[in-house]
Amino acid sequence: MFENLSEKLEKSFKLLKGQGQITEINVAETLKDIRRALLDADVNFKTAKNFTNRVKEKALGQDVLAAVKPEQMMVKIVHDELTKLMGGSASELTLDGSPSVILIAGLQGSGKTTFTGKLANYLKSKKSKNPLLVAGDVYRPAAINQLQILGEQLEVPVYTEEGNTDPVKIAKDAIKSAKQKGHDLVIIDTAGRLAVDQEMMNEISSIKKAVNPHEILFVVDSMTGQDAVNTAKEFNDKLNFDGVVLTKLDGDTRGGAAISIRSVVDKPIKFVGTGEKMDALDQFHPSRMADRILGMGDIVSLVEKAQEQFDENQARTLQKKIAKNQFSFDDFLSQIQQIKKMGSLKDLAGMIPGMGKAIKNMDFDDDAFKEVEAIIFSMTPEERDNPALLNGSRRKRIARGSGSSIQEVNRLIKQFEDTRKVMKMMGKGKGKNLSQMMSNLQMGKK
Repeated sequence: MFENLSEKLEKSFKLLKGQGQITEINVAETLKDIRRALLDADVNFKTAKNFTNRVKEKALGQDVLAAVKPEQMMVKIVHDELTKLMGGSASELTLDGSPSVILIAGLQGSGKTTFTGKLANYLKSKKSKNPLLVAGDVYRPAAINQLQILGEQLEVPVYTEEGNTDPVKIAKDAIKSAKQKGHDLVIIDTAGRLAVDQEMMNEISSIKKAVNPHEILFVVDSMTGQDAVNTAKEFNDKLNFDGVVLTKLDGDTRGGAAISIRSVVDKPIKFVGTGEKMDALDQFHPSRMADRILGMGDIVSLVEKAQEQFDENQARTLQKKIAKNQFSFDDFLSQIQQIKKMGSLKDLAGMIPGMGKAIKNMDFDDDAFKEVEAIIFSMTPEERDNPALLNGSRRKRIARGSGSSIQEVNRLIKQFEDTRKVMKMMGKGKGKNLSQMMSNLQMGKK
């Protein structure tokens, strides 16, 4: 995400490297490159111009401390202004109704129905909500079917009315049903079109008037750049929505929509979709996004993702086993599954400060652990608990059972033993290479 923009901004800051102070001349040259980088990222022209004007004003009025280099000062100013441009702080949902009603709007193909499922999953797991999904797209049977499949997957009920083509009545009936069955949250998926048209606007306006939602979220495909921003403006003029959701941000290396949309529409970005899985949804934090755009990573979000999978009792038990050199393949498998739950490997690596540029052209396979899991699942419980039992004949059996070669089985066992040694050293305060060892394990098919 944002790789091209990050790289170009970094080059622009280097123009100040070696300069003793910030002057009007060297700032002008730097800002020219920054403005070009923003426009290449498909940032709205007016937004880019106003942004660089504010940065210039701040930079020229700044007393640069002797301990701070002009390049570092410019990075800080750009970071602060990017944060402000994208909204300043995270924006929360309004969920104080009985039930709370959230109306989802957007064009066809923007990821609206998928987001509806993701939001239900997010609020169910993180806010302990009891959601009801409503299939309000009566024109596209595939949308109803898709929502039902997502509902089954998430164990969230989906309200439908077969044969009813009136989305207003469906929405009203769904809220009555939610009250009767004790749901404290109703999320209504609505119909989209390939382009904004009056018929669609009239329909969603009627739904809004009928159910008086606590939140209206507009979903846009971030890969469409300025088209996304322009569409959001048209919808907001007619609907006056409460917040924006940017989908497919993991596939957008430019980032123009994320940077421009707040200044053009004057509505906060509330969520960003970062993958296909149902848990690939993050609350939008402007400061953290500015960190990532400037190549600083996002260590706060990385820690939060880790904490969501962290089990204190399990960690204590694991620590004792490591200290006694009893770390087993079952423990190893458990750690792999926790890492998988945290999200895309490339996205996680990109949150580590300084890693964004390093991994730009690297291919991260999110199925990379499948081979490892297959090998471990082909072991008996005794073999997982005591790897010393894994002699030649056992390894051949495991290779056949997992569809792997004997070399791949041997490599995994060797990597596991190396990891166990390092973890034992970590327990004694001597560990230095755990991250490298895990990296070798994840990508080691060499």
